[in-house]
Amino acid sequence: MVSVANSVSQAAARPAITSIVDLTRADMDRVNALILSMAGSNVELIPEIADHLISSGGKRLRPMLTLASAQAFGYTGEGHIKLAASVEFLHTATLLHDDVVDESDLRRGKKTARMIWGNQASVLVGDYLLGQAFKMMVEVGSLRALAILSNASAVIAEGEVWQLSAAQKMTTTEADYLAVIEAKTAALFAAATEVGPVIAQASEEHIASLRAYGNALGLAFQLVDDILDYGGTSAALGKNVGDDFREGKITLPVILAYQKGNEDDRAFWRDAMENGANDDQALARAMQLMEKHGALEETRQRAIAYGREAMDSLNVLDPSPSRQALADVVEFCVDRIN
Repeated sequence: MVSVANSVSQAAARPAITSIVDLTRADMDRVNALILSMAGSNVELIPEIADHLISSGGKRLRPMLTLASAQAFGYTGEGHIKLAASVEFLHTATLLHDDVVDESDLRRGKKTARMIWGNQASVLVGDYLLGQAFKMMVEVGSLRALAILSNASAVIAEGEVWQLSAAQKMTTTEADYLAVIEAKTAALFAAATEVGPVIAQASEEHIASLRAYGNALGLAFQLVDDILDYGGTSAALGKNVGDDFREGKITLPVILAYQKGNEDDRAFWRDAMENGANDDQALARAMQLMEKHGALEETRQRAIAYGREAMDSLNVLDPSPSRQALADVVEFCVDRIN
């Protein structure tokens, strides 16, 4: 078994996602062609907005996970191409909607679609991509795969609403927050890795293990993003550092710093997150309090623990390039902290 704790320290020795990129390169060429085709429309604004986000430098990690998980079980059909494209469309639609809800200015270092074309167009094009995603899912002909991805779509939306209701409320608990990110982030990772073995007709044990892998990977991925919002760079995040703080998002580092702080510290957090006192000076103090109480380090340890869970879930697979590629993705996700 690969150790996350060890692999994180060794990550600089090799590019961690090269293996999955190489493994899925031929299939991803087909996925990308399908994405461009399905994002087309006679309504000019639709391909303009879709292309703006699709071509903005994302790694396409989720569709690669679908392809790799199907390959891990010897799948030789065509369904994984449409399912991978569907996964990417679900993700892209979510980003378009999220940027409107969060009033975000940057996405992957570029202006968000809403900043260029407005909120209404962004939401409606996101809806169009969701429709195209479901069209491709149906064409695959696997009712179980359709059920998995459609359920993930509903869970993601539920998680976003849950996060919205918890925003700017320092009463949010750690358990509440983990449930939110399991819904809004981990659900799509889990579905992306589950549908591969499903269409490959793998055993129920293997299907469950790959779903568990994706879920743990998604949790680790989100916790690392939470850390980077306070200790990363705009280039690494693809958005402005401190955006979560300015938007009053209650993330795990905030919850931990609040729990460990004295009454003055807690008063600061309530003022910043609930009352909007979140200028640059407040952000600097927030980062000082996180350092003082070890909130970022504790969040990092949680991310590593979830990464370890993801690695453990791969133990049911025989050694193969697919298994190694999936393990390397965990290493990549966790190592973004360094």
